Amino acid sequence: MISQVFILSSKGDHLIYKDFRGEAGCDAVNKFYEMVTTLTGDQPPVVMKHKELHYVHIRQGGLYWVATTKADSSPFTIIEFLNRLTALIKDYCGCLSEKSVRMNFALIYEVLDEVVDFGYIQTTSTDILKNFIQTEAVSAKPLSLFDLSNVGLFGADTQQNKVAPSVAATRPIMSSRGEQGGKNEIFVDVIERISVVIGANGVLMKADIEGEIRVKCYMPSCSEMRIGLNEEFSIGKSQLRGYGAAVRVDECSFHQAVRLDEFDTYRILKLCPSQGEQTVMQYQLCDDLPTAPPFRLFSSIERDTGGRLLIYLKLRCDLPPKRSVLHLNNNPALPLFSYSLFSSLSQELSSPDQSAELQPQNKAVHWEIPRFPGGAQLSALFKLEVPGLSSASLQEVGSISLSFELPKYTCTGLQIRFLRLSPIQPGASQRWVRYVTHSDSYTIRI
Repeated sequence: MISQVFILSSKGDHLIYKDFRGEAGCDAVNKFYEMVTTLTGDQPPVVMKHKELHYVHIRQGGLYWVATTKADSSPFTIIEFLNRLTALIKDYCGCLSEKSVRMNFALIYEVLDEVVDFGYIQTTSTDILKNFIQTEAVSAKPLSLFDLSNVGLFGADTQQNKVAPSVAATRPIMSSRGEQGGKNEIFVDVIERISVVIGANGVLMKADIEGEIRVKCYMPSCSEMRIGLNEEFSIGKSQLRGYGAAVRVDECSFHQAVRLDEFDTYRILKLCPSQGEQTVMQYQLCDDLPTAPPFRLFSSIERDTGGRLLIYLKLRCDLPPKRSVLHLNNNPALPLFSYSLFSSLSQELSSPDQSAELQPQNKAVHWEIPRFPGGAQLSALFKLEVPGLSSASLQEVGSISLSFELPKYTCTGLQIRFLRLSPIQPGASQRWVRYVTHSDSYTIRI
């Protein structure tokens, strides 16, 4: 049973507030933001309590999505409800951002009225709700082309003739009354997140991949969609299929609407897509990588005659030359001194488009590379003024964490063979298949 639902910006601005039962006052919103901002640590607890009121929240699109309850409700149920609510708002508004919520506040209030009745969840189905929602969405241009939560999969640097524009998948779903003149399009996105730990000797210590196939449909009617995967796709190590390079995962799960009668034989997924976004398949691969890790690092840590800390890094991209990594960020951890002792940073970078800055409070150097072609290598020399630096302090230089986006590439090798719709859609329709790999946690020890 839900008492309130409200949406806050990252600065604490009240965007949406809905009280279903009158059990708690409006001051609950300010109290929640006060608790979030006063807590130490990067991530506040998902579930918090003040007096008799329980706060459950998630963070999506740079916003706080919060539900409160006084009943003894399952927090997992409320978390699932908030996730489905954000998916609904994304379907109807096109993207999740502060601007989009402000421009579509009337639509969001109407969705909340249909989804929750006196604190009880009624439905979160897009197909059911589109028959009752009357307010038209106002499309909001994403705030940043490099914010993946707002614009879809790719940034501006990856838009080519064979790639759908980023903003194509961020418009609202078509109205059931047919008043919106959008294109008949369907997007199938293969998204993977890689977690890697590489030792100081270059040996791969841990490698995990989590992936999903996500479908977003803008077609008013589609009785069946068939998605063909690699014929060599296998689950587990016991059975290898096909004649090409094996594409293997350890675990795999499917949406309840997916029919698997042709999956075991032909590796075909069949479903009737509803308007909006849904995840049709999730998979995981643990402690194994079909190919070498995308990056290799060569480092040197020294102290010069003037007592400065010298950090030399050479980063090599082991991807094919046709591939490019976008938005690569490197963060070498510095010795455990008080951040007030890091007085200055001088740098020598191998290309002018790179940038670096000292982050004393995080005890790290932030090295940013906007685009990194496959087969290339880049280097950087950082010189830091650290009073009282000793030889023992050199051993305290920590690991390097990398964050990046790799478009048109999957680490597992999973590919979409074909995408077929039946019956054949009248008029012009477009089908887009897109691939992207994100770094979830990529750590290299030095």
